[in-house]
Amino acid sequence: MGKIDDDKVINGEGYQLTTLDKAVGLARANSVWPLPFATSCCGIEFMATMGSAYDMSRFGMERLSFSPRQADLLIVAGTISKKLGPILKQVYEQMAEPKWVLSVGACASSGGIFDTYSVLQGIDRIIPVDVYVPGCPPRPEQIIDGVMNIHKLVKKESLRRRYSSEYKDLMSDFKIEIKDNGAK
Repeated sequence: MGKIDDDKVINGEGYQLTTLDKAVGLARANSVWPLPFATSCCGIEFMATMGSAYDMSRFGMERLSFSPRQADLLIVAGTISKKLGPILKQVYEQMAEPKWVLSVGACASSGGIFDTYSVLQGIDRIIPVDVYVPGCPPRPEQIIDGVMNIHKLVKKESLRRRYSSEYKDLMSDFKIEIKDNGAK
């Protein structure tokens, strides 16, 4: 199951005990289904990342999901115009919990060189972002590094974090309603 740095873990011949959070985190991290939201040159670099030279399937991500209801990771790559912003937010809201966002490139992260009235100056103005990948456009190695950082977040995330008051406050800052399903 990988290296566990917890002294309270009991190891023995042929078995290993761990916490449910760590086991679920490991399973989630190795089965992330990305939804690419690519609009320009960063999207081309993302396509190169999915090719055989870089092979994202090594990380359990060979199945791209083009349906938000079946995706865990939203990869926003490229320039997002202000007209496209509400569509991006709707796609994010349609994704099931737990969900993560990877902002790829300078345009998605900060508007890039396009400091104009029509370009959104960073997607973090409308949806929360977990990891930023810098570059214009970023190399496939940088995108893979961003994905690896997402995997680190997924492995360490508590099962209860999504139901915390801090998470609900964060979502309310973005005007995103969280439906409580009775989890405590």
